[in-house]
Amino acid sequence: MSKLSELEKKNGIPVFDVHCDHFASYGRVLKGWNFSGMIEYMEMETSIPESGNIYVPSVKELEEGKEAAAVCSAIYGGMPIEIGYCNGRNTTINGFEYHKGSEINIAVTDFLLALGHRWDISGELTYDIDKAEIFYVEKGTVIEMFQTTLHLSPIRTCDEGFKNIVILPQGTNTPLSEEDKESRKIAAVSGDNEANLLLMKNKWVISHPEREPLIKQGAHPGVLGPNREIKY
Repeated sequence: MSKLSELEKKNGIPVFDVHCDHFASYGRVLKGWNFSGMIEYMEMETSIPESGNIYVPSVKELEEGKEAAAVCSAIYGGMPIEIGYCNGRNTTINGFEYHKGSEINIAVTDFLLALGHRWDISGELTYDIDKAEIFYVEKGTVIEMFQTTLHLSPIRTCDEGFKNIVILPQGTNTPLSEEDKESRKIAAVSGDNEANLLLMKNKWVISHPEREPLIKQGAHPGVLGPNREIKY
């Protein structure tokens, strides 16, 4: 039995491969890229925490060299980017984020992603967890997720956890300035509901009420349905 089929059987839900046509509304697989230098750094210089996740938005060693320069030029059209990573042991689907600009993931290990569409967030800022779909990302795969794609942390497929390189527009996932917070408040009071989801720079978040770490950070508790855990 393949790993994908095994995951489907254990969880009783479809698990799609990012190489299939079903992924097309969420993103695309990038082919022909060589990120061996970044992957080697991740394997040698980063670790997986004993519990939870660690996310570092910007790592100098990953942002240096021809690989990073090529991504900046060819994928982001010359706009400044940041390259970091997310390593961890997450097994849950209970929160989502999106950005204004694509996110590139380079799978250093196998992992799963729970994905949704931004347009499925209601005007009342709720999102039905049953609309999310699970995708399997095999080690070595490089994907682009469109800015309309809801996502969050990868989900592990083994005891050891996962490692993932994350590329985003520069400044994403860093703290809001006081001016940003004031502008967010003014926009929300003026009737721009999306402003209530802005949690960090270029990071709009909707959370399940039971995902305490996000709720404590100020995330909007709008995810409806079960606080779901994926078996591996």
